[in-house]
Amino acid sequence: MEDIRILEAVEKYISGQMSPDERVYFEQLRKSNPEIDQMVVEHTYFLQQLNRYDETKNFKHKLNDVHLDLAEKGLIRSPRLRGKAKVAYLYNRYKRTAAIAASIAGIVTLSISALVWMAAPEKLTASGQIQELKRDMAKIQKEIKVQDQKINKVELQQENVLPASPAVVYKTGGTGFLVDQKGFVVTNAHIVQNAESIVVQNSKGKEFQAVVAFLDKQRDVAILRITDTSFRSPSVPYSIRKTSAKLAESVYTLGFPRNDIAVYGEGYMAAQTGFNGDTLTCQIAIAANPGNSGGPILNKDGDVIGILSKKQTGVEGVVFAIQGKYIHKAFAEMHAKDPSKPTKLSSSSRLKGLDRTRQVEKISDFVYMVKVS
Repeated sequence: MEDIRILEAVEKYISGQMSPDERVYFEQLRKSNPEIDQMVVEHTYFLQQLNRYDETKNFKHKLNDVHLDLAEKGLIRSPRLRGKAKVAYLYNRYKRTAAIAASIAGIVTLSISALVWMAAPEKLTASGQIQELKRDMAKIQKEIKVQDQKINKVELQQENVLPASPAVVYKTGGTGFLVDQKGFVVTNAHIVQNAESIVVQNSKGKEFQAVVAFLDKQRDVAILRITDTSFRSPSVPYSIRKTSAKLAESVYTLGFPRNDIAVYGEGYMAAQTGFNGDTLTCQIAIAANPGNSGGPILNKDGDVIGILSKKQTGVEGVVFAIQGKYIHKAFAEMHAKDPSKPTKLSSSSRLKGLDRTRQVEKISDFVYMVKVS
């Protein structure tokens, strides 16, 4: 028991729990007793090794958690979770819990060892106890190493069975804009009609998977539905007008002619009909680029009066827009085919009375870049 008391005193000394008088006495004892001094040195080294081991395992756990989190969010490529792959994924996902259990088992092992030392008929020296602890720790580390090798083997098998699919390469298709909180986005049909995969990207750079919910090639109107469960949105601030803007009325648009920024353009209603008197579209005098296609055309009150569709060939600053009433018709036809998902388009704008800068600021979060592959 005397050796155990000395070991307790050594731990108390190392952890700084001794009173000043006790510390002075113990330091004198160290100077006069080489064996105790050696115990302090060995036990300090032992505790340092424990701390380093714990820090290393924690660091590995954090790296693993970050990897799994990035894989779940789709920010890095990862195998599909099917069959054996799913088992391997779950194993990796909860490996930290298993590691904690292993640590508890290790603590229990050390506790049992301590009880054995106390109950043993032959007393071990303090140095012998430290050596025994080191052997137990080495055994635990060896077992954990074996487990890590098994995990690596499972991961290797996983990669061989389900190789990571190549990343989808999207090209910038155009622009779209949100029309309700359920994730319905309006754009041009010609942008998405041949798409194999679609994502929409907001002004903050966040991407959401989307599918075509309705397609009208004749009117060049498409309705996309965002399928990502992480998608959240407040109610849209603008209305969808059924009537056309007046001749010479001021209008503006937001779109993505470039890959990373929403670009503003303003102009006026040039004609209430399109090319050669086409009543489906209206003519807008505004600067626009191909990437603006599918963007909203808004009036001074923040009402969407149409969808920017195409530019007149050979004429600068003249574009055509699908009139807003056809957005309402597209939704009516979509609901007729699938009544389970009714959507009511807003008929009033919360942007009325705001200056143009404030209107654009509020609209920007609802205008999306449409990417197709």
